[in-house]
Amino acid sequence: MMKQTLAAAAVVTMALSLTACGGSSTKTTIETTETQGQQLIDLKEAYDKGVINEKEYNKAKKEILKH
Repeated sequence: MMKQTLAAAAVVTMALSLTACGGSSTKTTIETTETQGQQLIDLKEAYDKGVINEKEYNKAKKEILKH
């Protein structure tokens, strides 16, 4: 579960950093086989452990729920 949490945190961090680079013409697609529910669980765990802050948590949660 820890590896999944760290992987989810890495994905969230990469996704958030890519969205901050709005001027870049490079597009990255991250393919995942996790369920939406598992992504939310992993995201919450990362937030609870302090890996991400509240703003990052809310932004990533919103993105997960969009799909």
